[in-house]
Amino acid sequence: MPQTASPSQPPLTRWGSFWRYAGCLAIAGLVWPTYLDARDNNTGAVFVIDVVMGLASFAVLFLRRRQPVTIGVVTGLMAGFSPLAAGPATLAAVSVATSRRWRPVIVVGLAQWLGAEMLLYYQPVDDGLPGWISSAINLVVISACMGWGMFIGSRRELLWTLRERAERAEAEQELRAGKARGDERSRIAREMHDLLAHRISQVSMHAGALAFRDDLTAEQMRSSAGVIQEQANLALTDLRAVLGVLRDPETGELLDKPQPTYTDILDLVEEARAGGMQVEYDAILADGEPVPDQIGRTLFRIVQEGLTNARKHAPGTTVFVHVSGSLQDGVTLLMRNPLGFGPKPETPRSGLGLIGLAERAELVGGRLEHGRDGSMFVLHTWIPWAP
Repeated sequence: MPQTASPSQPPLTRWGSFWRYAGCLAIAGLVWPTYLDARDNNTGAVFVIDVVMGLASFAVLFLRRRQPVTIGVVTGLMAGFSPLAAGPATLAAVSVATSRRWRPVIVVGLAQWLGAEMLLYYQPVDDGLPGWISSAINLVVISACMGWGMFIGSRRELLWTLRERAERAEAEQELRAGKARGDERSRIAREMHDLLAHRISQVSMHAGALAFRDDLTAEQMRSSAGVIQEQANLALTDLRAVLGVLRDPETGELLDKPQPTYTDILDLVEEARAGGMQVEYDAILADGEPVPDQIGRTLFRIVQEGLTNARKHAPGTTVFVHVSGSLQDGVTLLMRNPLGFGPKPETPRSGLGLIGLAERAELVGGRLEHGRDGSMFVLHTWIPWAP
């Protein structure tokens, strides 16, 4: 998240600096002539001290953000000798008050009031008011300046807090949007892998047979070519389905095409057998209850990926697929096939299949394990009946 300035001291623009110094000049222009008229001599040491300290007070204002309390005290005391310094002293006092910390406010306020009293003592103005009333007026004016500064500080802090909240909310929204995009990409990747890997592996297997086997009859070659054409067409159809139904072109909402269920596993097995694989399949589900769609879809994808892996890495072997379960025990899927022997088609490996299957199983509260068991490769999955 980007860093923001402190609420008590936001960065100053050129315009902000200009009107602050213009305000100091305006205050000095109102106060200084009054004292000039009250003096008997404006050419002596008093006048020189007045001008020098007044100009010095304007110069030290550049340091008020680095040393606000020090500059507030110094300009306040300078104003006790130079009415020209009244403007810088006012700005320094207001600047300190924006911090809304009582100790600096009290220290600077006392210094400002002391300077005003010194000015009344050394350069009195014949305004016809008793001294105590003039002192009270000084106290009221200084208190008003401090109060105005504290109001400015409070408003700055409110705006700074609102800005910080808005930036934090925007950053969190970006994180949520990024996560949503990542989840969607992962979902698309899984869907693409599940749909296309099965088709492409069959194309690769039959194409490899045509390339390396010289003993095929014309009928066998035509059959393999037909399977390649059919699977390629199905792969293109599946690809168009994935790309076409992920989002509604009008609403932009995610859509789902009809998803496979548990009953489609048998069709998947028959399709693999028709493609030349040897698959032994049996299913024993107690209670006669229909398998929930989400569970059936997960089982279908796992069987599909298991058959694809067996076709790629262990061609010519027999794949055993066993499904069992009940409402109480959940559903268990066991796939076994001998470790590969014979020619293997050179198909690229994505490395995402088994990882994606494990994620699918975890999403429905299940687990997936795979590995070697002697001379067999075993894929074992358990999924609760109601995730």
